[in-house]
Amino acid sequence: MKYVLVTGGVVSGLGKGVTASSIGVVLRACGLRVTCIKIDPYLNTDAGTMSPFEHGEVFVLDDGGEVDLDLGNYERFVDVTLTRDNNITTGKIYQSVLDKERRGDYLGKTVQVVPHITDAIKNWIESVSLIPVDGKEGPADVCVIELGGTVGDIESMPFIEALRQLSFSVGQENFCLIHVSLIPVLGVVGEQKTKPTQHSVRELRALGLTPHLLACRSAQPLLENTKQKLSQFCHVAAGNILNIHDVPNIWHIPLLLRNQNAHRSILQQLNLLSIATPPDLRDWTKMAETYDNLTNSVRIAMVGKYVGLTDSYLSVVKALLHACIACSLKPEIDWIAASDLEDDSAKLTPEAHAAAWETLRNAACVLVPGGFGDRGVRGMILAAKYARENNVPYLGICLGMQISVIEFARAVLGLERADSTEFDAQTPNPVVIFMPEGSRTHMGSTMRLGSRRTLFQTPDCITSKLYHNSEYVDERHRHRYEVNPDVIGILEEAGLKFVGKDDSGRRMEILELPTHPFYIGVQFHPEFKSRPRRPSALFLGLILAATGQLETYLSGNHSNS
Repeated sequence: MKYVLVTGGVVSGLGKGVTASSIGVVLRACGLRVTCIKIDPYLNTDAGTMSPFEHGEVFVLDDGGEVDLDLGNYERFVDVTLTRDNNITTGKIYQSVLDKERRGDYLGKTVQVVPHITDAIKNWIESVSLIPVDGKEGPADVCVIELGGTVGDIESMPFIEALRQLSFSVGQENFCLIHVSLIPVLGVVGEQKTKPTQHSVRELRALGLTPHLLACRSAQPLLENTKQKLSQFCHVAAGNILNIHDVPNIWHIPLLLRNQNAHRSILQQLNLLSIATPPDLRDWTKMAETYDNLTNSVRIAMVGKYVGLTDSYLSVVKALLHACIACSLKPEIDWIAASDLEDDSAKLTPEAHAAAWETLRNAACVLVPGGFGDRGVRGMILAAKYARENNVPYLGICLGMQISVIEFARAVLGLERADSTEFDAQTPNPVVIFMPEGSRTHMGSTMRLGSRRTLFQTPDCITSKLYHNSEYVDERHRHRYEVNPDVIGILEEAGLKFVGKDDSGRRMEILELPTHPFYIGVQFHPEFKSRPRRPSALFLGLILAATGQLETYLSGNHSNS
């Protein structure tokens, strides 16, 4: 196995994930098979219990792993299907070592960070890198490893040491280190400063790792004298200093790397030049340029809880982007804090309330994404009501589906106190309930997680047609609550149709309102499987409905099938 390690220096949030993903894209374009590993040095076992404000969205994998959003970038860019073990955390490593210690596997030895923790990290990397993730048999050619955090952090020290040992044990020609760093420009002087990167590389070398390539983040392209300075003081060949400057969209990053011959430097270091082909990025180039040249746009109202941090809904944003590009449109996402739509907001913050409603009314469609807890729920219900009553295309995901059920029960069935037991445990009309298999005492990994099958109840519905008239669909889930199966009868009698159910027939997965042009709620998260060239069917449907193209698309689709 050949390893490409991506580390970061100076500051966090430089875009190591996008860099690692882009390296994967370029290597794959050279005809190599690629797998990815993300190392997160935090003590949490996984990302499942972290607030989106803390660490961005929680990405869900097919096997139910709740992982860092960077694994979403890997899946979208490199087009692979990863496992929960592709995300290594300090919590997982220590837990595995302590479990072994309790079983007596260490035969009475003193258990220490070196060698036991570092050995566990190496063994994990070596075993996970062999798991095929591209649908083919046998291990990949190259494993791209991203080390989260910043070089010098106390919490990442055991990983740095383990990776140093790994680089030594696998040999020089099987290990390539790329260090991502920042080249700031001081406003007063206007000069590109290399000193922070010099210090960062010095720290890395003091820990026993020497970078083969430098990926320098900057607002503007690097000047030649800046490159020479970095080469001289960081002990890296000038040809191996890559400049990742700001670009119009992140799909340009693989092209930027290709144009600087990054692939050649990496292949040379890994002794793969003889088996690799020149990178074929024609599709990727077309995609990046198409996006840059789009002029028409569509306004999408995103009504959520965590709108203060767009990374909280990263996969939803990407899925909207993929769908819009398939329709030759640019997405204009109008972020609406759900609480700003509520009646209380009219008294407390009248300007924010008026602006939120103005934004909602100007949007071509409404999307209510997933979330937990009762904050903003009344605003989401008002958004669902507005979309239903005004024939505005609506897509509710997870909580968004449950919101549409609550709103329908209140407005159409007249059950004024209809609610989810998540928000009101004493509601006399529980239309959304806690799932029987859920845990009320433990939060981590106790939800209904991962890929589950949804069976279509009828081919005569928009969702089935969007999925090319398939009998079923496999999508990823992440929820604790579900629509109460005891109220399905009265909801369907009133006009709300549940067109997708799980294989037991008691768990509701997809709802539609047949009297509405596009009013769909899904319990699963379709955004997690959306890809740049294969947009999610439901997001595509939402954009088509918002632009009046849905009927034409469905009739064309139907005749093709």
